[in-house]
Amino acid sequence: MKEIGVRLRGLREGIGLSQMKLSKLIGTSQVSVNRYENGNGDPPLATLLWYADYFDVSLDYIFGRTDQPHGKLYEYRPKFVEDNQEMKRFVDMCFAPNSSLNGKLKQAIIEILNEEKN
Repeated sequence: MKEIGVRLRGLREGIGLSQMKLSKLIGTSQVSVNRYENGNGDPPLATLLWYADYFDVSLDYIFGRTDQPHGKLYEYRPKFVEDNQEMKRFVDMCFAPNSSLNGKLKQAIIEILNEEKN
């Protein structure tokens, strides 16, 4: 699967990592990384998942099924928002620049984040 190797190499080179540094992050050998990138070996599923998580891309991108690194999941819109017009208006209002709810929303998010720290 040459396409997988091309994608893996592109991800690595895109952030300026050497094969050696990447292999240490993954917990494999530089030879294995080289084999994956040249299409001479198939990376295990756990390694492909590691790449997807580390580089924040979808497996569809790694497998060459899409040219958008974030794939279909990043386009996901919860059905309850689309089907519920009142909820949609509320969400739109919360994120409107001039909305009176922006301050309340910001404060609520800060409180949630502070709770998660503790």
